[in-house]
Amino acid sequence: MTHNRVHAYYREQHADESSVVLTPEDVDALIDALAAGPEFANLAVLHSAERESLPSGFPDHEFMVGADGKRQVGVLSFMDEKNYVSFGSSGSNGSTVAYHVVENPTEFPTTAEVPLALVRQAAKEFLSSGGRRPLCVQWQEPEVW
Repeated sequence: MTHNRVHAYYREQHADESSVVLTPEDVDALIDALAAGPEFANLAVLHSAERESLPSGFPDHEFMVGADGKRQVGVLSFMDEKNYVSFGSSGSNGSTVAYHVVENPTEFPTTAEVPLALVRQAAKEFLSSGGRRPLCVQWQEPEVW
């Protein structure tokens, strides 16, 4: 049985070596770590090893997963040829919410927040699909990003 491989960056030590996600249980551990961790480290950047790299050697995509354990919500973004963020029912009035990769904030529209269970499902789909944009999520193109 072969596993898809995803490289995750969400802690300072991942600057030197990424965390490797191979199984649905690894996805759960990642989401749990983000949800239980400090507020300034609640967003992970994921790249699938199953996709081709650009001529520069960089991945041709980026999948971001954020988790707010206190509120049991999170955010998702997917970037390749276009940028997308998750579309949830919470939030309104055009305001933003920040999630952080190692103290570096990324602002999302409040409408990007979705239930944490959907964040888990989407991350597992990203892993099992070889790095494709998850279909279990409604997506929106952010106005400014």
